[in-house]
Amino acid sequence: MAKKKEHILIIVESPAKSKTIKKILGSSYEIEASYGHIRDFPPKVLGFDVQHDFTPSFEVIPEKKAVVKKLNDLAQKADKVLLASDPDREGEAIAWHVRQVINVPDDKVFRIEFNEITPKAVTYAVEHSRQIDMQRVKAQQTRQILDRLVGYKISPVLWEKMRNYHLSAGRVQSVALKMICEREDEIKAFTPVEYWSISIDLLKGKSKFNAELSKYKNEKIDIKNEDEANKIVEYLKEKDRTFNVSKVTTRNSQRKPTAPFITSTLQREASTKLGYGVSKTMQIAQKLYEGIDIGTEGSVGLITYMRTDSVRISDDAQTAAKDFILSQYGQEYYPKTPNNYVKKSKNVQDAHEAIRPSYIDKTPESIKQYLTSEQYRLYKLIWSKFMASQMENATVKNTTIDIEAGDCLFKTGISKVVFDGYLKVYNDEDEEKEEISKLPDLKEGDELKLKEVLPKQHFTSPPPRYTEASLVKALEEHGIGRPSTYAPIISKIQQKNYVEKIDKALAPTILGTTLCKQLNEHFKDIMNYKFTANMETKLDDIAENKLVWNEVIKDFYTPFIETVTNAKQNMQKVQIESDTLCPNCGSKMVIRTSRYGTQFLGCSNYPECKTMLPLNKDGTAAEMQKETEEKCEKCGSAMVQKTGPYGPYLECTNEQCKNRKRIIKSTGVKCPKCGEGEIVFKKSKYGKVFFACNKYPDCDFVSWYEPVNEKCPECGSILVKKITKKAKKLECSNKNCSFSKDMEEE
Repeated sequence: MAKKKEHILIIVESPAKSKTIKKILGSSYEIEASYGHIRDFPPKVLGFDVQHDFTPSFEVIPEKKAVVKKLNDLAQKADKVLLASDPDREGEAIAWHVRQVINVPDDKVFRIEFNEITPKAVTYAVEHSRQIDMQRVKAQQTRQILDRLVGYKISPVLWEKMRNYHLSAGRVQSVALKMICEREDEIKAFTPVEYWSISIDLLKGKSKFNAELSKYKNEKIDIKNEDEANKIVEYLKEKDRTFNVSKVTTRNSQRKPTAPFITSTLQREASTKLGYGVSKTMQIAQKLYEGIDIGTEGSVGLITYMRTDSVRISDDAQTAAKDFILSQYGQEYYPKTPNNYVKKSKNVQDAHEAIRPSYIDKTPESIKQYLTSEQYRLYKLIWSKFMASQMENATVKNTTIDIEAGDCLFKTGISKVVFDGYLKVYNDEDEEKEEISKLPDLKEGDELKLKEVLPKQHFTSPPPRYTEASLVKALEEHGIGRPSTYAPIISKIQQKNYVEKIDKALAPTILGTTLCKQLNEHFKDIMNYKFTANMETKLDDIAENKLVWNEVIKDFYTPFIETVTNAKQNMQKVQIESDTLCPNCGSKMVIRTSRYGTQFLGCSNYPECKTMLPLNKDGTAAEMQKETEEKCEKCGSAMVQKTGPYGPYLECTNEQCKNRKRIIKSTGVKCPKCGEGEIVFKKSKYGKVFFACNKYPDCDFVSWYEPVNEKCPECGSILVKKITKKAKKLECSNKNCSFSKDMEEE
């Protein structure tokens, strides 16, 4: 009699993975998602017992009760349960929490993990299940407890001392804020220093080229002002001044490929080359990892796990890359020995691989039709970077030319790629360096003719503000945070309005600067880079069973509580004053934050005076009102635009009327139904945007999709924008017409 097949339940974090894994394993496996974390500390309390070795208590998140019931029902029917959350500490903790809520015997529950969602990796994981790694779980819980302690103990102090600002503190996000504030201080304190450069345009025959002054009187160039520059210019223009080629140096150099991406380098490169923010990069990468529908193949996981700080590559991946390079590019493009990389930083979690494509043969172009524009661009970046990392060096021919003119030495040169190597698939510089390709053929002893001397004034520049990408690099260099935390840290400080983006760079708001100052003064350890980095090292040591988790918390707890107590006693109440005086009572206006996070100016004499003014980003009062051409529908008087704490609105200028109404944003499209009104943006009571005629209730035209000023070529109805994850299209608003076309990229 044939043995009955086991019915196996696999519990993953994300439903997107389910489809991909189901396709790999077949019908005898049931795949269900926990939808991330299912348990957390109870709300509004610490959630762990300080008196009993910080023992944590968890409860099911209310929104997850139905998920837990379903998982329990399925687990009890299954012969075996495999917990397949992500292959990191947080994934391990999620697996443990799931284990705690499913009521089945221990010998039925196992942990599996895979770095990529491919048949080989998933099948291997299923065949090599293990027990939950409790050291990794304890390391994750320690992080949670430390973060909870900092948030729950410091935030109430801030609420009391800075009560108008709805503030909170985070163990790692506060350090990131400090970095941004310190950089802003450096920029403000920076004093530009003048310096000059001198170049010359020279002629050999009819060929013109440029050379840069390198030395003057055998000293490296350091021209501080215009007078010094003019002396050299006059010297060069003397009648008997000759310009001769004194030396021509040619040498070949090797440009080596760099390691495949880890989380931080992917975030930086996606920012530089694609213009994607850190969170956006990780969201796109998550979808590529979990699976994309590739036509008849179904859902396919395209990249390995994207939260990693290891540059290691598996032997299988290296072999696949070698075969592809040899077949597609030829023997000369593969190095004599395979390229291996080692990350030198201290706290690398080497259990993971670098970020790479799961299937080398799925080139970006071959699957482009199945990807959104953003998915394609990020996948191409990852695929190309990995392939380049396994290819031969590029060979660059560098020619340097020295030109003497009395006491002056000028230099010029050219670089030419003589063998492209890995550059065939990927250029790892931010931008291609422009080659000076029009140098004439120059030899030692050649006499040249001076055409023009070009002095140029410069000033030293302050350090740039951090971008999201450069902040990730700084956090990584300081050993602060881990691959899974970079994106949440940067999102949090922006959501809290401590930091704002100005021309893609991060600048502290007045609120962020004030908060940072208070935290620096009263919570020095929490804001100390080394202290925070050392705590990350301790978490790693807990995961490796080198430290005991509650001993680490004990060491932190006692001095931390003393610091909190001192802050309660010594921190002064803070109001952020502006230079604006209240127009009603003459008191100073102070910056306040509404419960919705909007900043505005409120009178410091509140509650006696309740005057509020809108606020500009620089902390100054916004313009009180603007004239408009709008007339009041009630009395016919002119209306002016004003801005309140909740945004702009229109108000009647008639003191007896004072009618107010919201400012409605128009699409600029004429209503196709009545032909008189305009289609405007509206919001339902649930906050969903829809589009309707501004003549409502006289005209009841409504659409969930934004109309455009273009008519359907087939039926004449208006076209609407329809944007999905996979495509951006213009479609006919007539449900009986199937016309559709791709939208042009904006």
